[in-house]
Amino acid sequence: METQSLQDFQDLCNFESFKSFWHYYGYGVDQQELIDREFKRIKGVTYLDHAGTTLFPESQIKGFYDDISRNVYGNPHSHNPSSRLTHDTVESVRYRILEHFNTCPEEYSVIFTSGCTAALKLVADTFPWKAASNEGPGSQFCYLTDNHTSVVGIRSVTSLQGVGRVSVLPHEVETRAKKPPTQTNGEEECSVPHLFCYPAQSNFSGRKYPLSYVKGIQSQQLYPACEHRGRWFVLLDAACFVSCSPLDLSQYPADFVPISFYKMFGFPTGLGALLVKNEAAEILRKTYFGGGTAAAYLVAENFFVPKPNVVSRFEDGTVSFLDIISLHHGFETLRKLTGSMLNIQLHTFGLARYTYIVLSCLCHDNGKPVAQIHCDNDFHNIAEQGAILNFSLLDCHGQTVGYSQVDKMASLFNIHIRTGCFCNTGACQHYLAISNQNGRPTGSIRVSFGYMSSFEDCQNFLRFVVNCFVHKPLILDQERLTKLKSAKPMESVESYDVPSIPNGHLGHENGHVNIPSPERITPSENTVSEEGKNNGSRHTLTNLFIYPVKSCGSFEVTEWPLGPQGLLYDRLWMVVNENGVCLSQKREPKLCLIHPVICLASNTLQLQVSGMEAVTVPLETSLANSDLRTSQSKVCGDRVQTVDCGEEVSAWLSEFLGKPCRLIRQRPEFLRDMKFGRGKGDCGPTALSLVNEAQFLLINRASVSFLQEHIASRHDSENEGTWHDMEQLIQRFRANLVISGQEAFAEDDWSHLTVGDTQFQVIGRCGRCQVIGIDQKSATRTQEPLRSLSECRSGKVTFGVYLAHQSARNTTAVPVLSVGACVIPQISESTDKP
Repeated sequence: METQSLQDFQDLCNFESFKSFWHYYGYGVDQQELIDREFKRIKGVTYLDHAGTTLFPESQIKGFYDDISRNVYGNPHSHNPSSRLTHDTVESVRYRILEHFNTCPEEYSVIFTSGCTAALKLVADTFPWKAASNEGPGSQFCYLTDNHTSVVGIRSVTSLQGVGRVSVLPHEVETRAKKPPTQTNGEEECSVPHLFCYPAQSNFSGRKYPLSYVKGIQSQQLYPACEHRGRWFVLLDAACFVSCSPLDLSQYPADFVPISFYKMFGFPTGLGALLVKNEAAEILRKTYFGGGTAAAYLVAENFFVPKPNVVSRFEDGTVSFLDIISLHHGFETLRKLTGSMLNIQLHTFGLARYTYIVLSCLCHDNGKPVAQIHCDNDFHNIAEQGAILNFSLLDCHGQTVGYSQVDKMASLFNIHIRTGCFCNTGACQHYLAISNQNGRPTGSIRVSFGYMSSFEDCQNFLRFVVNCFVHKPLILDQERLTKLKSAKPMESVESYDVPSIPNGHLGHENGHVNIPSPERITPSENTVSEEGKNNGSRHTLTNLFIYPVKSCGSFEVTEWPLGPQGLLYDRLWMVVNENGVCLSQKREPKLCLIHPVICLASNTLQLQVSGMEAVTVPLETSLANSDLRTSQSKVCGDRVQTVDCGEEVSAWLSEFLGKPCRLIRQRPEFLRDMKFGRGKGDCGPTALSLVNEAQFLLINRASVSFLQEHIASRHDSENEGTWHDMEQLIQRFRANLVISGQEAFAEDDWSHLTVGDTQFQVIGRCGRCQVIGIDQKSATRTQEPLRSLSECRSGKVTFGVYLAHQSARNTTAVPVLSVGACVIPQISESTDKP
């Protein structure tokens, strides 16, 4: 070992030295520029307590402030427009959380809590613990000794219920693994529920425990599950882990995953969640019920029916909806600043590894080490170690320097660290070898890094240690330094395969669309025959409209092919607000002023608005484009998978509507079925685009004319000169197919119809909403024609019928609808005419 001057130490603590053995620093921009722009408040501060809470960026808070300044968010338990906006936004955030952890609502539910601890208590209070009895063994509550206090505290619940308890040392999980117990002949399968809890990352040392333990315990291949028959559930405490590392629940499907969002974003505090696997949620037994969780109950009798939805059963009272809404801005800002959790993991691990290398090589003038580092590895593997460094400082005699003394000294230099046992007594006892008798220190020092941490933070901390706690002259352990610097750290880089969107299937030549010749679709066996049920009348298709962007203006055509979800490209796009919530004309009437134009020749969708230059997006977008984001949204209660259409069209829409919004497109491989029970017999599952109810909406000109006459017969001033234009009135009903007819509302009795050579089934009537009160030419609201429609139909406001194309999924033919085609209806056997 050779000595080296303090100047040599300063040379070691320079950025070029750091970069020589770690290349993954920052996020494509100067890190100091990021700090100056987003974290001006920490100027002069060395913040190294990100495991306690990370820091929020200014743009996150500004985005949230702008959001709640623009929108009225009501209590989600009500049903008024502001409450619906809150409900939809909260649901959008749930989707965003599940997307972040690479899972979906079919697999997991997000139950909001006040934090990770509350999520753990929820599991403790509702898990179906079974006490041992003469009839058989009871449940086992098992936990790793390196667990947070809030996990160990579950034993206070289990001990009162006669449940077995096993504390497991980290090495025992694998070393004591053995062949799981098997049932003997004639013995019933044991269904006793057991729970094993372990941290994805130790909040004490930053040690990452294998995520493979999840399936290993569930399959009873690891200890202690291998010693107890029954059904094993895994609680993965991810609060510390997810602050700087990606978690893929599709690969590691833990049953319960508690998190706290301030660990990820710094804001909001007091909000967490329990991510619960849906099949595991079914076993939870909740006793208390609060507001919003009851489907029905009686006051004077012990009668209570919980809501069927998992989330609704467990979120007592009104959730902290504004804080939940702020999470969207947390995810969005994190994405914009860093790109991905993988980038954060690489950045923060590099800083922790560098600090570990230098600190572990510092020696006093007599060669004794300056620090005793509490960890189980050499920071070589990013899959085994997080961005936490736990240690104790030693004087030149090898005695531990009190952590409180270090804490006070660090405060004088404005260096923010954490000292103590960090609510993890098990790890503290293990690493410090403490007991009630030996008089050793009961705590240590922890520094932890976040995505905004910089190399300067490492420099400041290491210089503080050298200046305040090293007996000079400083010595560096050169042999150890060379060994650690030369090591090639293993990098765990997860990749997610995203299917690409196929190209359009229509051919283009000389600017014209080559539409395949229409082929007649053979009616199904259940189709009512024309001879048997035709009412003798014939109608004509007079107008054909598609609505490429949901809630925006129509695009009228004279002929158009049918796709698997209705008219080709009908409602494949929609406009969403900054939180991913669908914007409709109910919320934003100006949408009707946006006129989409589809050009099949150039494979583009163009959006036009008077007074603005048009914007163009491709009809088909490849997900291989890394700049595009996939997301999940909601349409009429259904979850839909979408892809974002980019920044250019987002900026265009935001400028026109005067609020942040984006254009998203339904992913072609995503299938959304029409809800069962709406049809009248033979229409099976039908693929939908982003429509509300069905593939097609048909209205009859005779019905529109009847309504027009009814409105004109009234003499209030609101109607004067307003309803004379038949075509404008038709536009309000936003139908796909407009037909001529002799009798108003005759379509209510139809069961099927043929348009040209294409068969359709009538699956129900359209219950009209307030959108028909929006003038599609001026975006102004009126009470008409909804009021008159209600009057002339005795309070029932159905108008127009929904259709399904019966062969939409199972034919290779491409039917084409053409204006002027003959429409032949068929009457249903029974009618229910309003």
